[in-house]
Amino acid sequence: MFGLSPMELMIIGVVAVLLFGSRLPGVARSLGKSMTEFKKGLHGIEEDTNIASSRPSTRVNYAPADDREESTAPKFEPPTSEPTVSEPAERHVEA
Repeated sequence: MFGLSPMELMIIGVVAVLLFGSRLPGVARSLGKSMTEFKKGLHGIEEDTNIASSRPSTRVNYAPADDREESTAPKFEPPTSEPTVSEPAERHVEA
């Protein structure tokens, strides 16, 4: 049991009797109850995960929407002629 030899289990038992004395049956009973509750909790968690993993996914596929409006921004039209370079205006320098 747990990889312990009978001699090691006997030593653990003697130490438990020395530590707990007459309270040993009550301690063992409460330890057993807590282990049982722990196992029930683990079983409940495993059950919940199994139920969640066995459910089919509820993914909804929607049809593509064709009811979008056309954009109202003006369409780009390139200029019809080359841009002209105008002479820069003369600067008035005051001295």
